[in-house]
Amino acid sequence: MENITAALVEAFGEPPHYRSIPAPQADSRHEVAEVLAVGIHPVTRAIASGRHYASSAALPFIPGIDAVVRRADGSLAYVGGAGSGTLAERILIDPDAAIPLPAHADPATVAASMNPAMSSWITLRTRVPFTAGQSVLVLGATGNAGSVAVKAARLLGAGRVIAAGRNRERLEQLLAEGADEVIALSPDDAETAAALAERAAQVDVVLDYIWGAPSELAMRAILGARIDHTQLLDWVHIGGMGGPTITLDGAGLRSNALRISGSGFGSVDMSKAALPELAAAVASGTLAIRPRPIPLTEIEAAWSHVDEPGERTVIIP
Repeated sequence: MENITAALVEAFGEPPHYRSIPAPQADSRHEVAEVLAVGIHPVTRAIASGRHYASSAALPFIPGIDAVVRRADGSLAYVGGAGSGTLAERILIDPDAAIPLPAHADPATVAASMNPAMSSWITLRTRVPFTAGQSVLVLGATGNAGSVAVKAARLLGAGRVIAAGRNRERLEQLLAEGADEVIALSPDDAETAAALAERAAQVDVVLDYIWGAPSELAMRAILGARIDHTQLLDWVHIGGMGGPTITLDGAGLRSNALRISGSGFGSVDMSKAALPELAAAVASGTLAIRPRPIPLTEIEAAWSHVDEPGERTVIIP
């Protein structure tokens, strides 16, 4: 039997190991594709650690939630989904779910960019009734996904985009990348609340990559300063780097047209998310993140690398 190489999670809490495994075999629903590039995203590590809600309880397993592949006909495609196990030389794919990529697309750039870009793209295309001209606050805009969210909101027609985050240098850069205004989230809660109340109180959509106590503070500040409390505010929880839970004041819900939702695996019909349009925007460089290519043989060292802002580690089998 033919073997291929892959990354294999053999124990939770450890990096994947470079291993030899049996080669995948095509069946009536799946074809074999050559893997060209796989992004090491925060959610990839979280699922592999066993801490994510999409984690598998069965060991060992191949990590990886997405990939750029070359199909048997030579065409490029992006494939993905929670638990798809893409960190291998070859994988099985569902041809109907493969997203075609332009022939000139750089596999590493697409692998680095599609997952972070999806969070905001899918939210604005399918999770909330967003329309061109509305205003968007990106809470946690200085991370990779948040930075791309600023660009995606602008690309999808936002009338005003506000970027809020802790990295002041990155915030200044975002003014040249689609943000109309920036808000520095400082350790001084009163200062942060005042800035949010002054500059973001009238937004239509909040893309929240933080959650936890910082989001509680932001929500109180924004709701308390809204002029028209009947104006719908869609607050979408996407990331949880500030903590997994919030305490919500019921009075804020009763006195405002506030709608809280989440966007992630399981909450969105991906077939309605216009992902080929997103792939084209990524391939063109409009929504791209800089890849840091690393060979699959170095998966253990790559797993613990902390990416710089605007960078994503990408494994090349």
